[in-house]
Amino acid sequence: MADVRIFSGIQPTGRKHLGNYIGAISQYVEGQDRGEAIYCIVDLHAITVPYDPAELREYLYDTMAILLAAGLDPERCILFRQSDVHEHTELTWLLGSVTAWGDLNRMPQWMEKRAQLESRRGAFISAGLFNYPVLQAADVLAYRATEVPVGDDQRQHIELMRDVARRFNERFGETLVVPEGRFPEVGARVMDLQDPTSRMSTTASSEQGAIYILDEPDAIRGKFGSAVTDSGREIARSDSQEKAGITNLIEITSAARGVAPEEVEKEFEGSGYGDFKAAAAESVVELLTPVRERYAELRPDTAALEQTLAAGAEKAGSIASSTLAEVRERMGVGSPPG
Repeated sequence: MADVRIFSGIQPTGRKHLGNYIGAISQYVEGQDRGEAIYCIVDLHAITVPYDPAELREYLYDTMAILLAAGLDPERCILFRQSDVHEHTELTWLLGSVTAWGDLNRMPQWMEKRAQLESRRGAFISAGLFNYPVLQAADVLAYRATEVPVGDDQRQHIELMRDVARRFNERFGETLVVPEGRFPEVGARVMDLQDPTSRMSTTASSEQGAIYILDEPDAIRGKFGSAVTDSGREIARSDSQEKAGITNLIEITSAARGVAPEEVEKEFEGSGYGDFKAAAAESVVELLTPVRERYAELRPDTAALEQTLAAGAEKAGSIASSTLAEVRERMGVGSPPG
């Protein structure tokens, strides 16, 4: 195994926004140069909440085309669809035996999504939603990954999979690698432009509050122009909730430019919010335009996308099957080896 083996998954649900790009996709691209990179479009996670099957397939192709347009190269990484590698689901069941019910019940995303569904009359809450973190752990542990690049909101899920790996190893012997989370240094949590105290979200954000990867330049400029800020003029970050809007714009600009937030603050010292918003918008336009243009070239050819997914699944399966076989042997399930 490579000294660094990287694994991360991305959901094929809804439109991908700037937070997805900064928090995950840009890290995926960078990871190709640091180690053995394995990336997965997690369609099995997407079915834990109400969904439309036809839309799911189209969203998966959308996501695949965005990942390729952003710079993922199937010659330099393994890129596949989760449901094409059956080892993920079997390993989920096996790891469930070393996952604490209480840990799952305390997961913030479980509590948040359950509350959202419970607020809708007659909404169905699936057991899959509750067990989601176990499948997520299986996704990573199947590849004995050393590193998981994710957004800041996934810290608790990383800790859970680390606990699962340690608990398995303590009970059945050293088998699974305990992974480390890798979080973006800047822009780790991109916030809603209209409600900068909440994360940018495909489902919860308003149309004006989220910057989508495929937004046209003028749409991006308009959203930045109407972004919520305070009544001040100083371009400086602050922990104060009142300054959450301008702090978010500074973080976004620094991430889009690949510079430290302090450099952004220094450059715009003495500038007004209007000028800064315009500059922030141009930074994001420059970041996303090449991706949008390349996406338009790739997305129509679903046959080519399927071919790439299948090739990636074959490579991924050869790794995951080895891990699953050892886990089964350690746990004493299935036919004995030999």
